[in-house]
Amino acid sequence: MRKLGLWQSIAEMLLDDIGQKKFKAGEKLPTELMLSKRFGVNRHTVRRALQHLAEKGIVWSKRGSGVYLKAPPTEYPIGTRVRFSQNLTLDGRLPTRKTLTLEIRAASVEERNALNVIDNGEVLAYSGISFADGQPIALFNSIFDPLRFGRLIERIKVNNSVTKSLNDCGITDYTRAWTKITAHLADPVKANHLQINDGQPLLCTTSLNIAPDGTPIEYGKTFFSAEHVVLSHSGDLSYS
Repeated sequence: MRKLGLWQSIAEMLLDDIGQKKFKAGEKLPTELMLSKRFGVNRHTVRRALQHLAEKGIVWSKRGSGVYLKAPPTEYPIGTRVRFSQNLTLDGRLPTRKTLTLEIRAASVEERNALNVIDNGEVLAYSGISFADGQPIALFNSIFDPLRFGRLIERIKVNNSVTKSLNDCGITDYTRAWTKITAHLADPVKANHLQINDGQPLLCTTSLNIAPDGTPIEYGKTFFSAEHVVLSHSGDLSYS
């Protein structure tokens, strides 16, 4: 039988802790100093064990913060009807959201074209972080024409949900007209929000939702952490 080195033994013991559910997915592991005291070794040996677990895709490190246990990827369907809470609930995850911005601002050319907003018009911009079981998985940015939904900003403040808020404004159903998927690398701001390392891969979905009569409802961009989300699809998609 091959004898394990000291750092390998520590890695095996940490794996055993993980297997016994002593750490939850997304939870921060004890610090290098705490692990050094536990195992009676120097921090370099502990660091090598943690690096081994990171190379196996079991943990990930955030500079200046610590080492975290990775959560298994969340499957997120993208099709004719895309509903954040429903998607995560069907995958057995608890969906939550944190609002970053909720404001009326000038529309960009891209937003005007997508929503058929008049020149020099304004849009309602709603952005934030989506979580699955407390793990940040995506950054969303949803754009609406405030002239079509006068109470939408107030309903979002109450509901923290696009579907519920649109329903309160009389839109009981809407569908996905199209979705475009592109690949990006996380900049420092996105990486910090998503608790991943700078330069990690992101999947960006740019999409348009419409009412049953074809009226544009929501134009949005969502940046999914490729480590935490697996996109599945049916319907009209394009890739680049």
